[in-house]
Amino acid sequence: MHWILLRGLTRERGHWGDFPRLLAEAFPEQQFHLVDLPGTGVHFNDTCPDNIAAIRERVSRRVEHIPAPYSILALSMGGMVALDWAQHAPEGEIQNLVLINTSSGFSPPWRRMKPGAWPRIVRLLSRRELFDREADILRLTCNRPVSLETMKLWYSIQRQRPVDFRNACSQLKAAATFKPRPERPLPDALLLASKGDRIVHWKCSEALEQRWQWTLKVHPSAGHDLPLDDPQWIIRQMESWLPR
Repeated sequence: MHWILLRGLTRERGHWGDFPRLLAEAFPEQQFHLVDLPGTGVHFNDTCPDNIAAIRERVSRRVEHIPAPYSILALSMGGMVALDWAQHAPEGEIQNLVLINTSSGFSPPWRRMKPGAWPRIVRLLSRRELFDREADILRLTCNRPVSLETMKLWYSIQRQRPVDFRNACSQLKAAATFKPRPERPLPDALLLASKGDRIVHWKCSEALEQRWQWTLKVHPSAGHDLPLDDPQWIIRQMESWLPR
């Protein structure tokens, strides 16, 4: 099975850290592909659309060389792209969905992005001191101590593949206005949420669970960037859920 990994707002493949390696070790029979959203990573020079449907169309075209069917593991805004993809894909193209700390128009705005997070994120995205900005993003999205090495890595990523402020605003608009179709795209999906998330309320995942009777697992203390805070917890949930 080919897995597509999608990151969130203004983040790219480099921000996964060790998580892809840990996934490959835990699931050696699976293949994991790190795919960047428009305006980030290898596509940082591209103009990002301001709606999830157009972003999803770009992403799906970029993986056409990978044999279908696919499974998708996605974080935050990447989860919105993954959900939209599953709702528009031909039957059988998407086999598994693992959505981490994502949200949708099924939840009220104050849960999709907590009120205290909005001004802080806008300030962060507009800061010019790159190292301080990336360090502050890590402090906002992670609840566990972040190493200086990780801060330096994120600074290096932004230096090499900078995300344009206009692309960041387009991604913010796309995330804020996303609302899925009412129809359930798959019989089951794995929803992973963090009670300690300071950006997105974990009840946004619960809203999807209740609407479509999907599987929800909630981490008691991790932050928004669950793959950095506790990657092994994610892997354990996948190991329990995938043989269903």
